[in-house]
Amino acid sequence: MKVEIYDALMRRQASRRDVLRGTASAAALLGVSGAIGGIPGMAFGADDVRAQILQIPGVGKGSPTDADWQKVGELCLGPTKGNVKQGEFAGVELTFMGLNNQNLHNFLFRGFLKPWEAYTGAKINWIDLAQADYNARLQQSIATGTVDFDILEMGAPFEGDTAGRGLLDEMPDWVGKQIEADDLVSYLKPPVGTWGGKTYRVTIDGDCHTFAYRKDYFGEGSISGMTEPPKTWQEVNAASKALIGKTDPLTSQPAYGYLDPLKGWGGFGFYFIENRATAYAKYPGDPAWLFDPDNMKPLVNNPAWVQAIQDVLDLIAAKAYPADQINADPGTTAFSQFLAGTGAMLMWWGDVGSSARTSDTSVVGDVVGFGINRGSNRVYNRKTGQWEDKYNEAPNMAYLGWGIYVTKQVSGDEKKRKAAWSAAAHLGGKDLSLWTSAYPSGFQPYRQSNFNYDEWQKAGYDRAYIEDYLGSNADSYNHPNAAIEPRIPGIFQYYSVAEDELAKGFAGQYKSAQETADAIAAAWEKITDQIGRDSQLKLYRASLGL
Repeated sequence: MKVEIYDALMRRQASRRDVLRGTASAAALLGVSGAIGGIPGMAFGADDVRAQILQIPGVGKGSPTDADWQKVGELCLGPTKGNVKQGEFAGVELTFMGLNNQNLHNFLFRGFLKPWEAYTGAKINWIDLAQADYNARLQQSIATGTVDFDILEMGAPFEGDTAGRGLLDEMPDWVGKQIEADDLVSYLKPPVGTWGGKTYRVTIDGDCHTFAYRKDYFGEGSISGMTEPPKTWQEVNAASKALIGKTDPLTSQPAYGYLDPLKGWGGFGFYFIENRATAYAKYPGDPAWLFDPDNMKPLVNNPAWVQAIQDVLDLIAAKAYPADQINADPGTTAFSQFLAGTGAMLMWWGDVGSSARTSDTSVVGDVVGFGINRGSNRVYNRKTGQWEDKYNEAPNMAYLGWGIYVTKQVSGDEKKRKAAWSAAAHLGGKDLSLWTSAYPSGFQPYRQSNFNYDEWQKAGYDRAYIEDYLGSNADSYNHPNAAIEPRIPGIFQYYSVAEDELAKGFAGQYKSAQETADAIAAAWEKITDQIGRDSQLKLYRASLGL
């Protein structure tokens, strides 16, 4: 959806969901400040605010709208008012660059920040990017020295490209206090968000890939023939092949198993082959699974990675995927396929769990279950060069979560700088994070306080569902063998070229999985040499704690 079309729709929005919500939802929204809702303002304690925003619009009441985002943003303004006077940023204009992916991210930020703009007097101009365009746009700005944004939505893997080049503004101390940074889950605390001992990031998301599956595909007498959902990637492929020619019990359409995205996504699609590979390649006790920490040689063409690629080639050969899966990117597999009732299994960021119950596009909310990344019944030991026949799990901490960063563009203007950091702090607020975790936003739980099951239950989630969904996130974050990616310069250059070579392999342009993997490794070697092998090795080892 183009932004100008979206804005027009929001101005005259009167959706069917607003009518269907009825008096119960209207009552839940009482107390929203008159600046947005036309209702006299009321004072709320922290617990009251959290309970209030979780009823906007209410689980089972349809997808949230722009009006809902504005109401949530208004209710969460308390911390801002503690640090900023009304109208303090009058005359300030800020440019914000972020995603419009799946009509989430920037679309929600607009709504959340409208009451912030009304209170502070600042104005925000928006640069909206599709997921597939994000990496190229950011890298172009860095390479040409034409950074034209004051605030940036960005993931931690890009910190080497930005903070490492001196492009970011250091976070003021008051911001960390306002956002209650100590509440972050452990793996998102420093060194994530820092560079050279300085903090640059307001975290707004906690990324890991979790396993979602259709419970109606598994169990006694199910169409998969399996009494339990697959525990390993070997079982995932076996189930996918067993489902060929069967009928989906929910939609009566053709049944499919695991949904691999076979089309690139601006580098982000590489995370999905990683899901398979980490179970094979991330040996317990060894932090390295992408590069050799002694010389920066790629590991992506070792037997573990070749097995992951072979898994996908086997399903392509068996015709186990939906038609035209070669053109399905990760957005397609999650939102157009799995949530819409196509396919039995999916690896994706955890927010699929909230979307399953709170998005209009989902038909699987009553039959979906969750778990951590699937394991493997064998694991490759890169140090011995041998496979070992033992069960291994390695959840993929894909992307280390989105954050809000402020660029050096504002560093010379203290008023503008404070405004930029205030906007970032509003988006990274503790209460706002609960809402973005519970409703479709593009983000998943990332704070310790997001895992209060009672709050979610009061919002309308049933206890068993939320324990399953939140548990899959918590178990991934806290897993002793989690696969954490390095924050090194050029990481998405590596990922993007890997996507290109994988696409060729999946299309049959390479003769084998090994040839595909070798092409990726050769391309990675060139990138390392271009950036500088010695500097890359030093930063890579530091990122692994070596």
